[in-house]
Amino acid sequence: MSNVLYKPLIKTALALAIASSLLGCSSLGVQPWEKDQFAREDMALNSEKLDLALDDHIYFSKEGTSGGRSLAGGGCGCN
Repeated sequence: MSNVLYKPLIKTALALAIASSLLGCSSLGVQPWEKDQFAREDMALNSEKLDLALDDHIYFSKEGTSGGRSLAGGGCGCN
């Protein structure tokens, strides 16, 4: 008889757990007042010029190509 009393309680607890897990993700994302942080110059993907130059040098050394960011070229060095 006690098993019959627990079934509605388990269903209610399961429904609350599912509802809370779905509502828990509703506040994710960038708020409008936080967007100015992403507009800063140091947040840009190409903000570090020295790092970009080093990455280009490593890419050129390994791949045998130059201008890996914008020019097409093969790995054999025949641009």
